[in-house]
Amino acid sequence: MLRLAPYLTYAVLAVSTSAPVRAQAPDDELRIYAAGILNVAPFARPFSGYGIYLGQNAIITAAHVVGHWPILSDPTVSIAGTEISAKVIKKGSFPQLDLALLVAADSALPLNLQLRQNPLCKQTPPVGTTVIVVSPERTERSQIISPQIIPARNRSYFGALINEPHGSGAGVFDAKSKCLLGIMSAAVMKDYDFRTAPARPYVGLQWDKSAGYFVPASAIARFIPAHLRF
Repeated sequence: MLRLAPYLTYAVLAVSTSAPVRAQAPDDELRIYAAGILNVAPFARPFSGYGIYLGQNAIITAAHVVGHWPILSDPTVSIAGTEISAKVIKKGSFPQLDLALLVAADSALPLNLQLRQNPLCKQTPPVGTTVIVVSPERTERSQIISPQIIPARNRSYFGALINEPHGSGAGVFDAKSKCLLGIMSAAVMKDYDFRTAPARPYVGLQWDKSAGYFVPASAIARFIPAHLRF
């Protein structure tokens, strides 16, 4: 079983086999790249999800975050303390390719972003690698986990996993190189055997059973134009 990971659903789902480690202050420098996609629905949560600034006015997010906006529509994005209008120029679909590319006008971007370039990671890190999950509000550390922990039928679509879900469109960065490993997409149920599984935290009346799927940098590189592959 899997679920899209909309804004703040991870408050219930994101309890790992060991609690996420609170990031150190240097990790917060990555928040400059984090964006919130503002929700247009009345009485809804402020954000429909998150995005990550790539450079040259482009923001990458999950397709389902902008699902109710058609191509060439103009969602409002909150980034670096400023609300700007950005145009949806390319969009995939969940689960095949849960990516959307937004572009803002030069004049709309804060000056501290206009000259920045956010490099994509060139290699997939091994299981156990420490990552930093980045959204506008916070950074948290997690770990890459093996696809073997989810049901076999889901592995072809959801092979890039960290230990717990986070809000859709949040960035996953390599903790050492600070390159972008991917963006968060969905919560995928772990395939635990209750006879052999280790003890897990208990939340309310539910055991946590979810891993976090992120769309990997290799898929992002194929999706975006060549001039954005830093």
